[in-house]
Amino acid sequence: MSRSRPDGSLAVAERSWPVLQPTVPPIVPTPMPRLSSAHRVARFCGRAATAASRLGHLGEGSVVGGAVAQRIDPTIATELAEGMRVVVVSGTNGKTTTTRLIADALRSVIPHGGAPATNRTGANLRNGIVGALIDQPGAETAVLEIDEAVVPWALETLYPDVLVLLNLSRDQLDRMHEVSLLAERWRSAIEEMPPRVVVANADDPMVVYAAGDRGVIWVGAGLAWTTDAATCLWCGGSISFPSSGWTCERCGRRRPVGAMELEGDSVEDGSSTHDLALALPGRSVRANAVMALAAVDQLGVSAGDAMARWRGIRSIEGRYEVTCFGGTEVRLHLAKNPAGWCDTLDLLAEDDLPVILALNARAEDGRDPSWIWDVPFGQLRDRPVIVVGERSSDLAVRLAYADVDASEVSSLRGATALIGRGPVHVVANYSAFQQLRSTLGRGR
Repeated sequence: MSRSRPDGSLAVAERSWPVLQPTVPPIVPTPMPRLSSAHRVARFCGRAATAASRLGHLGEGSVVGGAVAQRIDPTIATELAEGMRVVVVSGTNGKTTTTRLIADALRSVIPHGGAPATNRTGANLRNGIVGALIDQPGAETAVLEIDEAVVPWALETLYPDVLVLLNLSRDQLDRMHEVSLLAERWRSAIEEMPPRVVVANADDPMVVYAAGDRGVIWVGAGLAWTTDAATCLWCGGSISFPSSGWTCERCGRRRPVGAMELEGDSVEDGSSTHDLALALPGRSVRANAVMALAAVDQLGVSAGDAMARWRGIRSIEGRYEVTCFGGTEVRLHLAKNPAGWCDTLDLLAEDDLPVILALNARAEDGRDPSWIWDVPFGQLRDRPVIVVGERSSDLAVRLAYADVDASEVSSLRGATALIGRGPVHVVANYSAFQQLRSTLGRGR
């Protein structure tokens, strides 16, 4: 494993594989703790609010349910998590996919076919997290996607057994701190309230900095977008990214050796190689899968059992879904920030199908869309491109500067009319993606 040099930097051993040591106890059914009257009332009212939202077709309901429950009992999150094994997943990209993979894998070891409590729709702020917990009473395990800014709250409130840290890059800077400050907050929170195990991406220097060096399972999940990780958080030096892994040119910090490593379509763990064989496409999904494998290993799930459950998954909350609209076959992709768009454009490069791009700049997206100038849209040259969305004009200008000839239309229906029968890729940021899913009859 990694060892310290006299100057405090990390040296990497010669391909000596760390051994994954399960540290989280197995699931043992325990009696429900005695609940306070405030807790019982809060849970009842929260579930009632969730049910009312669903019956009124106002949304999935977990956020309003969580808000109502917390208003009645501010300590309800801790009470709900008491006696549960809790897995928390955070990072800029891949949270929803990784959370779904972990939750599905855990079904193979939860007695009597039980399901873990999870916020499957991606409601990852405090209200959504509480809503997910009250919506699934009796669950012995919780697998929760957590917004990057909410990680300190989750550590001090939910006392997670496993904390999964995927990556850090720019996203919603009008709401979120600069990425380096976010890494500092993660590091401080982990030091003050450490989970039993941290599963961390060894290929992201900021994640390595944030995770610390105690109780960490390092995973080689890769990092395609390195622009935001170019400065060493230990010393302020420059980080380079050779093929062998990142290194700081000033202090000598290096990428830790992974206990699991993603190698193309396979995962190596030192003693064996596992072929992922996922139905979901793309490098980023494979990166999410290897992080999920390391997490469920800590919970007693074998790689074989986990992957057997994953092979039938073809879409996750609309991501990668293939459907038909107005006679056109559309393939849906979600991309919310430069790193996510970079991964999606790499996936699109596998064919030459037409592409529809949709861009909004609402509160949930981040009001400032200037980040689109960091996305390498030049990869879309020489293929049909159409732009839609509330900020389609901004996107059309950006594409023009990338020498991409794009048509701007007012709606998805107008865009598919230009395409014909398809198939066509549709790439959208968060609120635009939800609008498109609603238009397609797939929304929440």
